[in-house]
Amino acid sequence: MNTQALLLIQIASCWFMTGLIWFVQIVHYPLFSKVGQDQFIVYEKFHNSLTTWVVGPVMLAEAITALILATRQGGTVLWTCLGLLGVIWLSTAFLQVPQHSILEAGFNPEAHRKLVSTNWIRTILWSARALLLTTLLLKSV
Repeated sequence: MNTQALLLIQIASCWFMTGLIWFVQIVHYPLFSKVGQDQFIVYEKFHNSLTTWVVGPVMLAEAITALILATRQGGTVLWTCLGLLGVIWLSTAFLQVPQHSILEAGFNPEAHRKLVSTNWIRTILWSARALLLTTLLLKSV
């Protein structure tokens, strides 16, 4: 696959995730506290299983194209974007997933607070990636 096609896949997947993470941060996660204790466990399990199907393929496409572009093309922007994506994945694995695991047992105000506050890491980093990649694309046109 040529570099331009990889860059377009990278940008599309990144912007998809950026839009999704802003929705999650501003709307979805804050609503967790409004679901109600009785329905929360069902809601959280439903949320987790469906979210994986939506974000999994996009995050995988984003990661693969980021790695290929950084190693094939090089450059500060692509390596920076790959590094930011690495931090996003680490944040997901070590900060957000553990809070979701706690919440699967029932609503926990402290886990919810940590989930919302630590999710700003992903929100900011995905936004930065989207802007950097768009700038890179505009320079290549």
